[in-house]
Amino acid sequence: MRLSFAEFGHEYDSYSFGYTVHGVREAHDELSVSYAQGFLPYSAVDMDPNLFYMSRSVRVAVAAYTASSENRRILRKFDEQFECSYIEEDALRASSSFRILMLTYFAERHGADVMPAERLEQILARDLPLRAAVYTKDGEPVAYVLEVAEDSFSHYWYSCYSLEYMNTSLGMWLMLDAVRRAAADNRTHLYLGTAYGGKARYKTNIPSLEYWSGNEWSGDARKLQELMRLDEQGA
Repeated sequence: MRLSFAEFGHEYDSYSFGYTVHGVREAHDELSVSYAQGFLPYSAVDMDPNLFYMSRSVRVAVAAYTASSENRRILRKFDEQFECSYIEEDALRASSSFRILMLTYFAERHGADVMPAERLEQILARDLPLRAAVYTKDGEPVAYVLEVAEDSFSHYWYSCYSLEYMNTSLGMWLMLDAVRRAAADNRTHLYLGTAYGGKARYKTNIPSLEYWSGNEWSGDARKLQELMRLDEQGA
């Protein structure tokens, strides 16, 4: 991976100089290594399709995961309601139902500017091992989870679900079920994106969560929660 650095901020009195770290994936790069080094795929519109960024990403050590009592409560709430299957790369890229639900969900939940159609098309065109887990009820799609999936790991990238399930815990259930699916596939890690501020605090409810410190993966849950609290304070 070819690295590039851009100045972000500094505090000269303490000799603290901040730089963002980006990486351009090259033909010989192993995707699992890039993820293990704290990189995630960049997905903004009109960016290099091979661009990755280093961040405070989080992952679950799948073999070490044991559901908490709260996890079990959420799992019981939705278990056995849906059928789960997979849409692999070519079929996923051709799926109109996936596009409709993804764009509708994001427009309602986060705003249309967050996931415009051109951004979704760029994501689907990435040279990544993409698939979607599709959850159906009475034969109709209720939810999709877009994943990057290799033998040793999977990345829970984006999820969407029918608007009738908004303000329920279905989103958390989808993530917990992704941990179970990763275990069933004998994957070592499930990557869950980033953990900044209060909006990502729900991820800390998953046991065996690790975060990328910039140098290594840490399982210090208290430290992660403190970092997220400082994010909200602008520290």
